[in-house]
Amino acid sequence: MPYLLINTLLRLVTGPTMVGDEFSDPSIINYLGARKTNKLGNNFWEYHVDEPPRVVLDKLEKVGFSVVTMTGVGSTLVWCLNKDTIM
Repeated sequence: MPYLLINTLLRLVTGPTMVGDEFSDPSIINYLGARKTNKLGNNFWEYHVDEPPRVVLDKLEKVGFSVVTMTGVGSTLVWCLNKDTIM
């Protein structure tokens, strides 16, 4: 079952939304139209979209993802999504 984490800062609930890391499924990244970014000081890449999390969650639901859990971590909101796959 593939899992996906998306997040945004509390003060940025209108976007952008982080939708994946450098190891995320390229088909999902392309579907969301995300851009690859690297913030100064980080040694890893992330993918972001300009849409708010609600829009991203709606798009992911259309392709079979559902929210497993959501939490706030400091000043960040994080959603964990899951997609059942038939094997």
